[in-house]
Amino acid sequence: MAHAAPRSGRSRTPATRSGTAVTIHRPPDVFDARTHAVARVAVPVAIGLLYGFWAAAIRRDAGPITGWNVLFGFVCAIVFAVLCAGLLVEAPRLRRELHATLWAAFAGIAFGFLYSQTGDTVLRSIGIALAVAVGVFAFNFYRYYTHEDAAGHRIS
Repeated sequence: MAHAAPRSGRSRTPATRSGTAVTIHRPPDVFDARTHAVARVAVPVAIGLLYGFWAAAIRRDAGPITGWNVLFGFVCAIVFAVLCAGLLVEAPRLRRELHATLWAAFAGIAFGFLYSQTGDTVLRSIGIALAVAVGVFAFNFYRYYTHEDAAGHRIS
């Protein structure tokens, strides 16, 4: 027997932009505003801690855990979390080309830094960071190009 999904407290009326006849159908929002506000802080912090742990583990290279290694991990985590939170706030205000470019640069630099901790050559780190950045740019540009109009307004 099929059961209907519970309805959220919000209506399913389509959102419209002022001054235009374009109707935008949005799915219901499952989480409330408080959950979104907590997630804006918790997600960058959690990803930053993972990044810092990863950077410290690469730098440790199976040796003993030292205070400097722990400090290095926390500094990497803080820098990553602050930059990620800043991008999550500022990047959506930009046009889709710059939006995709900022995320590509962030991903390329973050991955290149992690790769440079392995002790490989600088040129190899740069090459891999550029490859990651190009892939992230292509993915994000396609996503923003298909989900935004030229002015940067989301269409779906």
